[in-house]
Amino acid sequence: MSASLRVITPGQSIATTTGAAASLSERILQLQAEARSLAADHIETLRAHLLQTQRIADEIARGGEAYPAGVRDIARRLGEDSIAKALTIEGIVARL
Repeated sequence: MSASLRVITPGQSIATTTGAAASLSERILQLQAEARSLAADHIETLRAHLLQTQRIADEIARGGEAYPAGVRDIARRLGEDSIAKALTIEGIVARL
């Protein structure tokens, strides 16, 4: 018969009868917190790059005749999409 599993949420007290199990549970919580932190950093990097893409795309879109008309149009649309996606990501993260 296998041991039953228990879900431990962040901030929940780890009460167990054996020190080894407590250490393992604490380590799992630690790793989960670290993974969330790294994921948050990665998401912020993505959002920052989307904003940078938007700035560059806007420069090209407003660059006049130096850029081909098709490129300006793609850049305009890319700029709009990039800012919208960055704002969507920001909103999702704010709800967490």
